[in-house]
Amino acid sequence: MDGKVRRVVTGHDRKGRAIVVSDGLAPSVRTNPKRPGQYSTEVWRTEGAPAPIVADEADPTLGPRKLMPPEHGTVVRITQFAPEPEAIRNLDPESAKKMFADMGHGSASTFEAGGRHPMIHRTETVDYAIILSGEITLVLDDEDVLVRAGDVVVQRGTNHAWSNRSAKPCTVAFILIDGGFDADLGSKFEPQ
Repeated sequence: MDGKVRRVVTGHDRKGRAIVVSDGLAPSVRTNPKRPGQYSTEVWRTEGAPAPIVADEADPTLGPRKLMPPEHGTVVRITQFAPEPEAIRNLDPESAKKMFADMGHGSASTFEAGGRHPMIHRTETVDYAIILSGEITLVLDDEDVLVRAGDVVVQRGTNHAWSNRSAKPCTVAFILIDGGFDADLGSKFEPQ
């Protein structure tokens, strides 16, 4: 995949007829030198719900990287995870937090010394993760779940990480929807 995702965006002409506005590679591809072979391609994002549908919308994926969708918004992203490098498994908490800060959401990192995985994080979102190819391990607080092509994970604001422990790349389509913890659940995640 190498970040190359064909994106066809439809819209309307002046008469309100359906047209193709653009057809080509999605322009927003992010990489990380600490994770060679990982490509994260932002396909689209919406800024609210209901999502505004306008005739001349600028590409919402351009600009700085944002891990999270905006308030009441969504993000569609396709990520290729290369086999996990040892450098990731050996990150210290400060370096892990910096990686999340570089993705636009430093406070998502929940990794502490002795934790299960340096990329463990929590976002206040509902995420649909559709495994398109390969296999990957979903790391939770106390358990790991191996998921393979064709499987779908519904991730509901839980503390999690993705760890490709195989010898081949894994490609996952993510749909992130802005969410909100109910007061009782959210209070469990506040610093004591």
